[in-house]
Amino acid sequence: MQGEKQKLTASQRRLLFGAVFLMATSSIGPAFLTQTTVFTEQFLASFGFAILISIIIDIGAQSNVWRVLSVSGKRGQDVANEVFPGLGSFIAILIVIGGFAFNIGNVAGAGLGFNAIFGWDVRIGAAITGIFAIIIFLIKNGRAVMDIVTQGLGILMILIVLYVAIESKPDIGEAAFRTIVPEDPLSMLLPIVTIVGGTVGGYITFAGAHRLIEAGVTGKENLHFVSKAANYGIITTGVMRTLLFLAVLGVLAQGAVLDPDNPPASVFQFALGDIGVKVFGVVLLAAALSSVIGAAYTSASFLRGFGKVFDKHNNLIIIAFILASTIVFVFIGRPVTLLILAGAFNGLILPVTLAAILLASRKKSIVGDYRHPTAWLIFGVIAVIVTAVAGILSLEGLAQLWNG
Repeated sequence: MQGEKQKLTASQRRLLFGAVFLMATSSIGPAFLTQTTVFTEQFLASFGFAILISIIIDIGAQSNVWRVLSVSGKRGQDVANEVFPGLGSFIAILIVIGGFAFNIGNVAGAGLGFNAIFGWDVRIGAAITGIFAIIIFLIKNGRAVMDIVTQGLGILMILIVLYVAIESKPDIGEAAFRTIVPEDPLSMLLPIVTIVGGTVGGYITFAGAHRLIEAGVTGKENLHFVSKAANYGIITTGVMRTLLFLAVLGVLAQGAVLDPDNPPASVFQFALGDIGVKVFGVVLLAAALSSVIGAAYTSASFLRGFGKVFDKHNNLIIIAFILASTIVFVFIGRPVTLLILAGAFNGLILPVTLAAILLASRKKSIVGDYRHPTAWLIFGVIAVIVTAVAGILSLEGLAQLWNG
């Protein structure tokens, strides 16, 4: 029976939650915190509807990707190359460019986290973050350490934001009602496509899947395990976004005016007082550090298809990726042009890759005698359409670049 349920061993549970939190914490970065806060300020309780719809679409996208990759035993770029020669290599290049640019932003976010907590220079905090992330991949059992670190950081962020949400005392009834009956559903298109792209766009949806493939969790016999991990990853991200949404909703209802330069920090400060800025610094640091690890690991995994040298020296490539991201920020700063280009590229990656994977699910040369469920296929087609819209919207970044 495909995907038959099996009792998990201790090592399997560690791997399960490692894959879950690698994916989830990869998406919960500095941009995640800002986008969620800004959209809640703009749409108030109705933003809950966008969160709900995005979770449904995210599950459709991620479950398709993880199931097909697991059955094939191949990474995303390799599957895409088999569907259309050269497509996977092209996608891999885009993901590495986008991952590198956003990793500069993640390193910057970690530096800001250190600044909020200790008052240190942002560049010093960024350098410490880079060194810590590199040490993880220098350790003999670095993958296991990565799993533990991302789990710890993910749980820490959720617990802190849960506390802030409780302290802000949001109107749960209003939030629940507007999640089902928003004031203006059509106005939710932009936030939906934005947060879908931020949750499963670019390299993020492949993070956990590539981790499972590297650990040998492949084949039809592991489908139940893989599906559970895929769904848990999206749910974990959804819980974090929902708690932050409620926290922002609560402080806004109390009359808070958010600082446009740093909206999420002002939420924490209003809810917790002066200590709130330091507490936000902890959340920002955790979000940024985990995203640095996830972006580097997954981006490097996309280079493995370019030759044995990339596969054999994968750890060195991850370290070089982190080191280069850190150096660029510390000595040059955050390259706005590169970030705009990366945003446009990342917006186009998921619909193309997901469409290729849906096609792959029907090719016996890739998945053998596995029969991909029709329901998941329909789910995937909807996700392709929604993320294609997100990609088109992301092209506005290119227009800003040329006009600037």
